[in-house]
Amino acid sequence: VHGDIFQRKQMGKRTHKVGICGKFGTRYGASLRKMIKKFEESQHARYTCPFCGKTAIKRQAVGIWKCRGCNKLIAGGAWELTTAPALAVKATVHRLKKVKLGASKSKEDKEQCLSLIHISEPTRPERNSYAVFCLKKK
Repeated sequence: VHGDIFQRKQMGKRTHKVGICGKFGTRYGASLRKMIKKFEESQHARYTCPFCGKTAIKRQAVGIWKCRGCNKLIAGGAWELTTAPALAVKATVHRLKKVKLGASKSKEDKEQCLSLIHISEPTRPERNSYAVFCLKKK
């Protein structure tokens, strides 16, 4: 009897393979549960804040992310903080800025830069989806 006080067994993990999708049991099929698992794990994960550098960004609602370190609200993807099309647009804008600054010689031209106005995210999660972005000169 007194052995139970010192040697308590831990409860076993109930959802070793399925993780967060254990709530669905055997319903909906294995491949759909795997897809949902990927989305829900990325949705509940914490991300690094680009402003303060802390790993404190959590999802508030669809597309709204909040840093608990610096209390900034960030617009992002529905399931992840940054989506693949948004990263592609960011890289394109950075490349265009670099080309613009490299081609210009005068100081006035270097001060005139491109700024990102709007990114429209695709609603379909397909490989050949696209993002539309608008640039304007400052």
